Amino acid sequence: MNHEKLECYRLLASIAEEIARRVTRWPKGNAYLADQITRAIASSVLNLAEGNGKKRYGKDRHRFFAISLGSIAEVSACLDLAHAFGLIQGCAQDSLKSRLRLAYTKIEALP
Repeated sequence: MNHEKLECYRLLASIAEEIARRVTRWPKGNAYLADQITRAIASSVLNLAEGNGKKRYGKDRHRFFAISLGSIAEVSACLDLAHAFGLIQGCAQDSLKSRLRLAYTKIEALP
């Protein structure tokens, strides 16, 4: 599949793997946030893949990319909350957010 060739797709998939590992260790009372962040990262990955499957310069393609970007922003906000709630350390938060920014920039640059 063409989306698998995109560096931003591979980057988001690796972030999704890391988030999935981390949220399983969060205390039960934070299941709502774990669910939100996993749905948001999944949305970003899936919308990127779907948009990339559309016509190369079509409006529909960019609509899916825009949704993916919005979901990346949601993941970032979830990471801020996770840090504020003591669920993730600052260095892990910074690392994930840096990778999210890189993916965001690469998606914005797609034709």
